[in-house]
Amino acid sequence: MSDLPKCPQCASEYTYENGDLYVCPECAHEWPIVAAIPASSGDEARVIKDANGNILQDGDSVTVIKDLKVKGSSLVVKVGTKVKNIRLVDGDHDIDCKIDGIGAMGLKSEFVRKI
Repeated sequence: MSDLPKCPQCASEYTYENGDLYVCPECAHEWPIVAAIPASSGDEARVIKDANGNILQDGDSVTVIKDLKVKGSSLVVKVGTKVKNIRLVDGDHDIDCKIDGIGAMGLKSEFVRKI
């Protein structure tokens, strides 16, 4: 049995090493081998910052600073769109939110500014 970790995206057990990365052949997710080593202290919280370097927290309100195309749709989130009550998550998108007229979606913190 392999002692390689399962894929954090799809939980596939068929991961393999490629240089300094683990790779999942099923979903093509790649992550660094050093990330699989547990940290010595669990007190470290992930800090997510907006485009200006302000620290974001759950429940904050933000403004979009760039026109963002909604994947799989012809909709666009316009510059200046206000998003209330964000929720910070782990993954490729840092923020889960609901935008009026569009619905639930994920945003990257580099495209928002804290209000």
